Amino acid sequence: MKNYSIYENPLNARYTSDEMSYVFSPFNKFSTWRKLWVALAKSEKELGLNITDQQIKELEENVENLNFDVAKKYEKEVRHDVMAHVKAYGDLCPNAKGIIHLGATSAFVGDNTDIINLKEALKIIKHKLLILLNNLKKFSLEYKDLPTLGFTHFQPAQLTTVGKRATLWMQDLLLDFEDLEYRLDTLRFRGVKGTTGTQASFFNLFDDNHDKVKQLNELVCQKMGFDKYQEVSGQTYTRKIDSNVLKALCSIAESMHKMTNDLRLLQNLKEVEEPFGKNQIGSSAMAYKRNPMRSERISSLCKYVIAQSLNPALIHSTQWFERTLDDSANRRMSIPEAFMAVDAILEIGINVTNGLVVYDKVINKNVMNELPFMATENILMEAVKNGGDRQELHEKIRVYSMEAGKRVKMDGLDNNLIDLIAKDEEFNMKKEDLLKIMDPKNFIGRANVQVEEFIKEAIDPILNNYEGDLDLKVELNV
Repeated sequence: MKNYSIYENPLNARYTSDEMSYVFSPFNKFSTWRKLWVALAKSEKELGLNITDQQIKELEENVENLNFDVAKKYEKEVRHDVMAHVKAYGDLCPNAKGIIHLGATSAFVGDNTDIINLKEALKIIKHKLLILLNNLKKFSLEYKDLPTLGFTHFQPAQLTTVGKRATLWMQDLLLDFEDLEYRLDTLRFRGVKGTTGTQASFFNLFDDNHDKVKQLNELVCQKMGFDKYQEVSGQTYTRKIDSNVLKALCSIAESMHKMTNDLRLLQNLKEVEEPFGKNQIGSSAMAYKRNPMRSERISSLCKYVIAQSLNPALIHSTQWFERTLDDSANRRMSIPEAFMAVDAILEIGINVTNGLVVYDKVINKNVMNELPFMATENILMEAVKNGGDRQELHEKIRVYSMEAGKRVKMDGLDNNLIDLIAKDEEFNMKKEDLLKIMDPKNFIGRANVQVEEFIKEAIDPILNNYEGDLDLKVELNV
């Protein structure tokens, strides 16, 4: 039965996926420790140490037979988590207990497991980032031709298109994806390094044989699925790796915060709206409200990740020499929680982008309220072609624009600039001619073509390289 009197981490309870939570779970952590001990024993045996097939078999049979209660009892006695699990594993493997952890230090299992977890967690993030990009690709192509007000300083500016705006979000996420790929491609296993990184204990085990120690390191790395390892280390791998990885997560959070801020502003303008459930309640007091709570949740989690990314930077910068232990408690929280939060951010983002609602009539209305002002240069040029004096007509347009602006702002009425110009005989232009000039598609430049080019040149090559499922539908827990 669930104990509701004990604090529960909301990342697990409300937000993150089971697959991400599993990566940092006790079961995965300690079974990975045992896989590392097996890989070490097998490699040591292959290189000539006195380890039997029976001992290896016994270790392999108990990799997932985790006796947590026994380990917990031992840790209370010895105050050392690795030795507690060595003893607990040894209880299950009486014939092999003498060769468990042979020549290794605690960082052999602790740090190598952390690197393995970073790799697996980064792969999950990469997959979900690709799904999000795929959703935004579909959205941007669908709305590449729909003119909308562009904004600078959140003031109406030249027109863009709804689809083009989405490519701006995609471009940020593409930069994040490239950074993520780099972190994955350059992630190196710690390997077999010893207590201060000198491999002295293994050098002694193999009677000062440099080649065998080097082979041991390579064999363990291969068995654990890595083709690259860190050439040098102290007792631990450099905490710069943690810092760099969380910077990549922080970058995703920055991009998603920016995107969802835009969506929240668009929802206020009633132009684009995130999905809203049939029975969803927007406000406990104001029943009519449709709050952008999913985008707000993303923004909230993004702030958490951005702040969390400071932890590994502080840890790395304050480590002493070959290692100090003032990193451990912090890393147990900051790294898993940053990954779980970004996992939640992307899953909510996938949910939002699977169901964005676009109100094209509202968008067009907002465009037409501002377009007369933006079209004045085009109107002026056409009027001059019809025989008008540019300087005189420019002054008239200025006066009419002020008058129409006052009507909109002071009186709350529609923009009547086009009517004012049409009535002025000096412009020599009919209203239908003016409206033809004011077709919003005349003011989007290359926005729609830019969408097509960006998708073709930057996004499709990445999506086409990925063979996984890119049509994931995410249902939110809350």
